[in-house]
Amino acid sequence: VQLVESGGGSVQVGGSLTLSCVASGRTFSNYGMGWFRQAPGKEHEFVAAISRSGGGTYYGDSLKGRFIISRDNAKNTVYLQMNALKPEDTAVYYCAADARGTYNSPTIAMNQYSYWGQGTQVTVSS
Repeated sequence: VQLVESGGGSVQVGGSLTLSCVASGRTFSNYGMGWFRQAPGKEHEFVAAISRSGGGTYYGDSLKGRFIISRDNAKNTVYLQMNALKPEDTAVYYCAADARGTYNSPTIAMNQYSYWGQGTQVTVSS
């Protein structure tokens, strides 16, 4: 499966952005989906995950309540709505797909994701 992210950009503190990730090549609903991010000089960080059905979601520490992950299987797209953005949210955001994802449980472990997009930059400035 091929993944292409979009929607990144520059935003001021407190602003919002919605990232999109479009999948192609395989049946999208067969994949658990996740978002990760990498800030300069830091390792990849788990952001959010959603199950194949969309009924199960999970968020990284401190992100729940500000970020919302969703998916539209008819459009082969997973979204990440980001609200109340902070400078520490600045990073390259990647979407990823887990071919072994279950129907209702989101995949949290990064090493279970087999497919990755190229990333989209999000910059939050004060």
